[in-house]
Parts: sequence; C-alpha cells; structure tokens
Amino acid sequence: MKIAISGKGGVGKTTIAGTLARLFADEGYKVLAIDADPDANLASTIGIPDELAKNIVPLSAMKDLVEERTGAKPGFPGGLFKLNPKVDDIPDKFCTGAFGVRLLVMGTVDKGGMGCICPENALLRSLMRHLLIDRDEVVIMDMEAGIEHLGRGTAESVDALLVVVEPSSRSIQTARSIKKLAEDIGIKRIFLVINKIRGGEEEAYLRENLPELPILVSIKESPEIRLADLEGISPYDADQSLVRQLKTLKKELERVIGHGSRVRS
Repeated sequence: MKIAISGKGGVGKTTIAGTLARLFADEGYKVLAIDADPDANLASTIGIPDELAKNIVPLSAMKDLVEERTGAKPGFPGGLFKLNPKVDDIPDKFCTGAFGVRLLVMGTVDKGGMGCICPENALLRSLMRHLLIDRDEVVIMDMEAGIEHLGRGTAESVDALLVVVEPSSRSIQTARSIKKLAEDIGIKRIFLVINKIRGGEEEAYLRENLPELPILVSIKESPEIRLADLEGISPYDADQSLVRQLKTLKKELERVIGHGSRVRS
C-alpha cells in the first residue's frame, strides 16, 4: 500500500502520516515513511528520539551522493547528468528507524533559476519511483502541498492521496489546488481527511465546500496533540483517541484500495 498525504501547512498532515505509519507497523507491516515536506518533522511525530533525529541529513543535501549517482555536481545549472541514477540501495543505507517504522528524509531542491531539471531532482524522482513501484512494503509519504517529488508515471503507483483539511477557507483552496495537481499527473484515488473538528457545523462547512472529494474520516481537535508537540512526544503515544480515529482511517483505506499484503520485518 502506497499512501501520499498532502495539505496546507499546519493542518496536521504530518501528525496523521506519522500515526498511520505507527499503526501499520504495530500490525506487523513493513513500513517506510517518507518525509518529502520542506518543513521536515515527521521523525518526531513517529517518535524517533531526538539524538537520532538531529543527525538525519536530507538526501537532497548529500552532495557527494548526488554527484556519485548522477555524475554531476549539485547546484550547478546546465551540464549532463543521469536522469535514472541507481537508487535501489538508498533506503537500506540511509534510513533511520524506531517502533518498526523506517524513515527517509528527502529534502528540497533550491531551484534558484535552475527550474526542476537538476541532479538533485533526478535523484529524488528516481528514488520516489523506486519506492512506489519496486518496494514490497507499506509506504507513507508526508508531502508538501505541491506534491513536488511526484511525476507522471510515478504518481500512477500511488494507491491513494489523502488531502488533509481543517475548517478554513485557505485549507479548502489548497485542497482544490492539490486535487487538480494530482489529477494532472495521474493519481486516481483522492480522498479528504477532515482534521481539527470541534463541532458538526465545521464538518458540514467542509462537506458543502468540497463536495467533489469523498471523505474517509473526520478527526476531532485534540488538546493532547498540542501538548504532545510541546513536550516532544509522539501523538501515537500521547492520544489514544487519535489512534482510534486513525484506525478507522486505516480500515477505510484498506476498503477503498482493496489490497495490501502483510510483509513482516
């Protein structure tokens, strides 16, 4: 099962990604979590200890690795480089793990006038294609709103894109933009996850304004999550109500996708 999670900054998509990864791992699945958001903090949401998390280097920042695999120095526009570099060994070499979840941090590419055609992007896109098409494990991707690392061909291997929304007009606008981007590159299953709901009126507002996207689950606002964030505790360990709600999301994903073999570590 390959799940991408996107949404406006601050809607709670990283909390959902990390908790969902922990749920799959606890049920015996082999799980790979991908942090493809520029504001990378999936490690703390999974519960990876700070002493490990602080040593994580995003793949896009590994200049020697980028040059070794693509044949070109990163950060220099123009020139020749491999569009399909070797990446199959990267997950096993550069993952950091805890609680049965292995984490890869993709990082971002400073385009600076280069556009998207650069060695760093070639490496990241090839890696994403490998993760989605060739890996026999559950892959949970915490994406930015622009779903930057996905492209045509790769996106067709995403089993579902979850667009996380909160009760706000900006969140709705971002959700519509993500839906269009996702459809343009070939993602077929796009669903809403409503987050931070305080009452029925807020849920009705989102349903009314995003009727084109089916809703898999509505998650209540949680003061425990805010406190866990302040204390550096994984939401999975801090709020059992959230865990129960995301178990419902997991069951819904299994229902709408209709597959997902269990691979034990």
